[in-house]
Amino acid sequence: MGKDLYDNSPEAKNIFDQAEKILPGLNLKKLCFEGPIEELTQTANSQVAILVTSIAALKAFGSRPQAPGYCAGLSLGEYSALVACGSLEFSDAVRLVRRRGELMEQAAKNNPGAMASIIGISAEALREVCKETKAEIANLNSPGQIVISGKIESVKKAMALAEQKGAKKAILLNVSGSFHSSFMKEASGEFKKELDKINFSSPKISIVSNVTADYEKTSEEIKENLVKQLYSTVRWEESVIKISQAGCNAFFEIGPGKVLKGLLRRINPDLAVQNIETSGDIKKLQ
Repeated sequence: MGKDLYDNSPEAKNIFDQAEKILPGLNLKKLCFEGPIEELTQTANSQVAILVTSIAALKAFGSRPQAPGYCAGLSLGEYSALVACGSLEFSDAVRLVRRRGELMEQAAKNNPGAMASIIGISAEALREVCKETKAEIANLNSPGQIVISGKIESVKKAMALAEQKGAKKAILLNVSGSFHSSFMKEASGEFKKELDKINFSSPKISIVSNVTADYEKTSEEIKENLVKQLYSTVRWEESVIKISQAGCNAFFEIGPGKVLKGLLRRINPDLAVQNIETSGDIKKLQ
């Protein structure tokens, strides 16, 4: 991923080159452009690879008809949003996200778990399922699309019970651990130490937090929420609603993939969403 941006945008090329200097032992460009996929998808590697590719896409996109009014990102994407809103320097984001991935990977090894996407059931009904099974709500992504997390047996019990209670589908996700659950608290203490080394600025563009689904105004608030984000529910649906209620109806999904575009359409089909993943996507908008 990101090879097209690297080949066609000097700004994107500069981002990848910077990242390799910040993390000289990773060989990030080779990993992103060539794989192998088994190595790229390891949590410690995939998180920083996605961050760098997302910021490369942002820099390649560059000038737009007008500056963005709001920023938000789902889970890992919140770090790209913090860079975009001027709160976090790219170099600091690369180091933080690399460490975040390492700590989450270690916590997942120490506390084996799973995640599952539950389709077609209300949040209220799924919370009752989680109470019975000891699974946890990890992501409130869109109406009828919720992710649960926890011990493998708890998640599998919750999947079965959710289907009994009317869920259309319960899909086990191909992830390495129970992210956004209490099992990630192990990683949060060490990660707080990393955050305390970093200087955050007050956002220049309004940014909405995953944890609160509300605007963040101070560096202290941002740091606190980034620690909580590791083990708390990602309130993505509420975050999008918060932004759209402020009068924003045009969104850009910047970085690899088109998952958010689908989620936003389910949250509010009237929202206009454009993907910025390749140089071709950028050319279409010029």
